[in-house]
Amino acid sequence: MSQQLTMSWSEWFAHDGVALAGRVREGELRADDVIAQAVAAVERVDDRLEGVLEVFEDVAQDANADRPAPDGVLCGVPLFLKDLGSRMAGRNQESGSRLMRGNVSEVSDPLVDNFLRAGLVPLGRATTPEFGMTFDTSTDYLGRPKVTRNPWNLERTPGGSSGGSAALVAAGVTPISMASDGGGSTRIPASYCGLVGLKASRGRVSMPLNHSEYTWRIAVEGVVTRSVRDSAAALDYLHRKPAGGTFYPMAPPEGSWLEGLQCPPGPLRIALSTGPWGREGACDLEVADKIRNFARVLEGLGHHVDEVGDETLCDWPAMWKGYITQWICSRMNYLPLAERRAPGTPLEELLSPIAWRHVEGARSYSTLDLLQAMADNNVVTRKLAGFFERADLLLCPTHAIRVPPANGPYSLLHDDALDAWVGRLADACRYTMPGNEAGLPGISLPAGWDRDGLPVGAMLYAAPGREDLLLRLAAVVEAERPEWFGQRPPVSVLS
Repeated sequence: MSQQLTMSWSEWFAHDGVALAGRVREGELRADDVIAQAVAAVERVDDRLEGVLEVFEDVAQDANADRPAPDGVLCGVPLFLKDLGSRMAGRNQESGSRLMRGNVSEVSDPLVDNFLRAGLVPLGRATTPEFGMTFDTSTDYLGRPKVTRNPWNLERTPGGSSGGSAALVAAGVTPISMASDGGGSTRIPASYCGLVGLKASRGRVSMPLNHSEYTWRIAVEGVVTRSVRDSAAALDYLHRKPAGGTFYPMAPPEGSWLEGLQCPPGPLRIALSTGPWGREGACDLEVADKIRNFARVLEGLGHHVDEVGDETLCDWPAMWKGYITQWICSRMNYLPLAERRAPGTPLEELLSPIAWRHVEGARSYSTLDLLQAMADNNVVTRKLAGFFERADLLLCPTHAIRVPPANGPYSLLHDDALDAWVGRLADACRYTMPGNEAGLPGISLPAGWDRDGLPVGAMLYAAPGREDLLLRLAAVVEAERPEWFGQRPPVSVLS
C-alpha cells in the first residue's frame, strides 16, 4: 500500500478500541487514516488467515460513508461484520452458504444501528461457517475451500462460528469485531484466539428483525475484543433496543458498564466445575489444569472458590432434548429459503454435507417434539439460574478440548452421520451450550497457553442480567494477569 500510515504497526497493535477512539475524538488521528491503516492490515495478514470476505470499498475511501456517530465512545474504530445474523442495508450477507450467494440485505438491523451509534465503522465482512453451524470456520461456497486459520498456529482453527472476526482481532487487524453466539460462537473463538468474548443475557441485545426470540431463543449477538473495556464499551451501546424489540424484557443497566469497571467487586462466592456435564469423556486435562490455575488467581484476589459436582448444575438429558431439538429442527427453514432463492435446484446441492444431514434429521421430529423442547427449556433454565442463589459466579472451561485442526473433525465440509457429528460437537461444547439454552450471561477470558503455545479460555457465568459482575471481575483479572491479554500471536500485523 503506497499511502503513508499514521502509526507504526507496534503502536497500532498496542491500541484497543477505546484508546484508538480517544485519539480520534481528540483530533490526534483522522478516522480516514485509521481506516486506511486497517485496510493495510488486511493486506498485510489476510492472505495467511483468510478471515475477510470483503472490504467495503466506499468505506475504505471515506470512513463517514455510513455516518457513524462522531461522539461515540468507539468513534472511528473499524470492525468487520460477521457474515451472518444482523444485516446492513445495501451490503452483502451470504451466511457462508451457496444458498445465500449474492444476497444483498435490504434493511439494517438494530445491532448494526447500535454499532454506528457507538461510532464504529463497519469496514467489511468476516468469515463464518455455513449458517454458523459449527466452531470450525471452513466453507466452499465460493467455489473453492476457504479455511480461516488461527494466528497462533495456521494449522489450527480460530474457532467459530465467529472465526473470521476472532482471527482478525487476534492478529491486530482491528481491535474489535462482530460476533454472535448460539452455542458458544462468541466464547469459543475468543478462547481459541486469546480474546475476550462476552455472551450477554437472553433479551439484553436486539436480535435481527427477521428473527424471533421465541423460536430462536439461544442466540445473542455481540463482539470479540482484545480488552475487557472494549467489551464493556460496546455493550453500553448494544443493549439499546427498539420498542417491542424483545420477548424477554430486561431491566436497563443501572449505569455504564464501561464506567462500572472502576468498581471492583467485593469478595465473591465462585463455584468451580471441570466435570463432564453429562457428556462423553473428561475435559482435556491440560485445559482443566489451566482453569484450576485461574481459580487460584481468583482466590489470590480474595474470592472464595469451591468445586461443585455436575448434578448441581445442568440436567443434560433435558438440555439435550431442548437445545438439540431446536438446533436441528430450525434447519427446515432452508426449504422455503431454497424455493425463493433457487427454485428447481435440489436443496442438497446448495448445502454443505453436514448442513444437508441436519435437514434430513429434522424430518424425523414431530410437533410434539418441539413442544417438549420448550418444556425442557424450562427445566434447564430454572436449574442453572437457580444455582446462582448459592453462588455469585460459576467458573468452568470455555471448551472441553484444546484447539483442533482447521477444516478438521468439526468442519461442515466432511460428510459424517448426523448423530456422530452432533455428538462430537456437543462433547466439545458441553460448557457453552447450556448457557445458551438457559439464557445466562457468560464471558470467556484468556487463561494462558497450552503446551503447543495455543490459547486456553476460562469461562465465567453469572445470574441473568449480571453482565456487570462478569465485566468488573474480568477487569480485575486483566489487571492482575496482563500477560494473558492482548498478546501478539506468531501471525499478526507485527510479523
